[in-house]
Amino acid sequence: MGRVGVLLLNLGGPEKLEDVGPFLYNLFSDPEIIRLPFPWLQKPLAWFIASRRTKKSQENYRKIGGGSPLRRITEAQGEALKEQLHFLGQEANIYIGMRYWHPYTEEAIARLNQDGIEKLVILPLYPQFSISTSGSSFRLLEIIWQQDPRLQRIEYTVIPSWYKQPGYLQAMAALIAQELDQLPNADEAHIFFSAHGVPKSYVEEAGDPYQQEIEECTYLIMQTLNRPNAHTLAYQSRVGPVEWLQPYTEDAIPELAEKGVKDLVVVPISFVSEHIETLEEIDLEYREIAEEAGIHNFRRVPALNTHPVFIKALADLVVDALKAPSIKLSQVYQMKKKVKIYPPERWEWGITTSAEVWNGRIAMLGFIGLMIELITGHGLLHMLGIL
Repeated sequence: MGRVGVLLLNLGGPEKLEDVGPFLYNLFSDPEIIRLPFPWLQKPLAWFIASRRTKKSQENYRKIGGGSPLRRITEAQGEALKEQLHFLGQEANIYIGMRYWHPYTEEAIARLNQDGIEKLVILPLYPQFSISTSGSSFRLLEIIWQQDPRLQRIEYTVIPSWYKQPGYLQAMAALIAQELDQLPNADEAHIFFSAHGVPKSYVEEAGDPYQQEIEECTYLIMQTLNRPNAHTLAYQSRVGPVEWLQPYTEDAIPELAEKGVKDLVVVPISFVSEHIETLEEIDLEYREIAEEAGIHNFRRVPALNTHPVFIKALADLVVDALKAPSIKLSQVYQMKKKVKIYPPERWEWGITTSAEVWNGRIAMLGFIGLMIELITGHGLLHMLGIL
């Protein structure tokens, strides 16, 4: 089979407070995060937003110890995966490619080139596919592949999403059961799945399968758990007048309190590692919302991290992918080229991807002002785990 590698893809995060500004700039320079009709505007706008948001983001990172634990956890997951693959009789080098911070995807590709990898499995650490997460990394990899002739010798395959993997479902169910079993009335606790949100237009206009995969994943976890508990699926984070996937987490929690829910077990369904969105947004912000609404027994299911059943699931995914017909980057979901940036209900005057609807500098300045107002709010930053 030749030398085998596994490329783990993740978002990345600032490891110390001085990293926050550059990380935000990298994030908002990505056209999959902010889609503009004029490419030359991307980096100036990214600089402006990063400059404006750095101090607030640093304050939130300070609350969780001064930096993101994502790299450390991802590296631990990689080491555990390598050991599990060895146990299964499959030797493989593990590479970590972060989208917006070190070690960058480009760094990982350089290393696997140096190591002479001949067969590669590309595995995103996002169970469900979204154009804003896995899709962005896949698109970057496609560009890298086209520009580097050395990569043409590598036989590779992509795992687009893996939310149905039985071991993953079992690991999630086990962690939920662990929290339920610590409650005096376990069967009466409400299980609250909280997924990161995306604008509704991503799903309806760009064809993002994320919502369908999240909903199916929630159903499968509950089937695997096999408990009588009621459950809710909601979406973290939203910003501006645009409609995001609903229900919103910050609204759904008080509504459950009004219905008499006293015990809430929160499940971060779209995350496999602890990071700012679990440690700050759920543990601090949403806990406060719950307590103010009268829910004083608020428990949060930990992220999978290096849970042995989860690591075994990742290893099984790799082994199965090596045996199956290869899936190329060009075959995985791609965002439609023409998509409105925001729904038109309240913004008929020109928020589309077509430059023809804009009239000179006044319209351009109006767009930039609106874009800044929308994007620099908490919602998108929370969605991507950077506040």
